[in-house]
Amino acid sequence: MFNTEKLKKMFTGKKKTENLITLVVILIITVVAINYIWSDKDKKTDSTMENNTKKESDVVKVSGNNVEDTLEIKLESILSKISGVGKVNVMITYSESSELKPIYNEDSSVSNTNETDSSGGTRTVTETDSQKEIVFKENTDGSREPITQSVISPKIEGAVVVAEGAEDTNVKANIIQAIEASTGLATHKIQVFKMNIE
Repeated sequence: MFNTEKLKKMFTGKKKTENLITLVVILIITVVAINYIWSDKDKKTDSTMENNTKKESDVVKVSGNNVEDTLEIKLESILSKISGVGKVNVMITYSESSELKPIYNEDSSVSNTNETDSSGGTRTVTETDSQKEIVFKENTDGSREPITQSVISPKIEGAVVVAEGAEDTNVKANIIQAIEASTGLATHKIQVFKMNIE
């Protein structure tokens, strides 16, 4: 148990100021130590959260790497290899986004019952009950995603290309032909512009 008599004696008499100074120094050291420990934990937590955020954003990039993004990246890669094109950026416009068709688990049951009516005739009543559920797969991280049967690609409406070498008419024609061949777009739906070099 804590003795209050000893505490009173500590803060009275000749050693009063020495004891107060010692107590203040101990309190300061304690506060600094606690702040250091907590700030170290906060730094570890922040770095852990930052690493988790990076992993999640990588996952988002991988899962968000849909048909539209992939086509633009492929076009930029191939167009930059054409002689005279140089640095290039491509934007494809779509009438709608891509659509995933999931696989369904369908369960249906049919029941027939014979009923007699008031006039003595019989009639057959057929009842159909059907249930349709999307089939999911479990990922290693515990999340679930639907199993897809097919992916319906969106319809491409147009393309805008910005390239360093677009002022040359031959280069511009080559870019239009490459996009026309890879997307099936008509030439009037492909616009090519010179890149502004700063």
